[in-house]
Amino acid sequence: MTVRRNAGPGTEAAPGPAVPRGAARRSAEPPGERRARARWLAGAAAVLLLGLVLPALAPQRAAALLGGALYTALLYTVLMAAAPRLGPWTAGGTALAASWAVELFQVSGLPADLGRSSLLSRLVLGTTFDLPDLLGYALGAVVLVAVHQLARRRARRRARRARRFDAPEGK
Repeated sequence: MTVRRNAGPGTEAAPGPAVPRGAARRSAEPPGERRARARWLAGAAAVLLLGLVLPALAPQRAAALLGGALYTALLYTVLMAAAPRLGPWTAGGTALAASWAVELFQVSGLPADLGRSSLLSRLVLGTTFDLPDLLGYALGAVVLVAVHQLARRRARRRARRARRFDAPEGK
């Protein structure tokens, strides 16, 4: 017996394919995308941890650049988790633009006011404009785009190699 999706007592069956009773509903998202989201979220957690620890250990000048790079890296990984089909250049450009927008927003003084009463606001928006941060954001975007591009190339190479070895004999 099959039932229509979303059909409940006293309701008409929703249009769409029939689903066998007791069958698990499948997500519209392919399994590879779910795995990619999970990996990007794990990467975001690692970047967040590094962003909270490493700048405190580095010299002051390096800490500013490193903190900015890690801020953009966090935005990049969260963006890729939200939309794993984005290309590296799109994700990098978007993360960089958002980082720069937040930094330029600091010129208004509003983030500093918000930061006085909220630790979360201070962590997300910062408090004061610092020109070298713009360079740190750019470095973070460039490094992540390059690493992501390399990883994609390696994955494509592995897939080609696997197809070559999996091809039926005589071809």
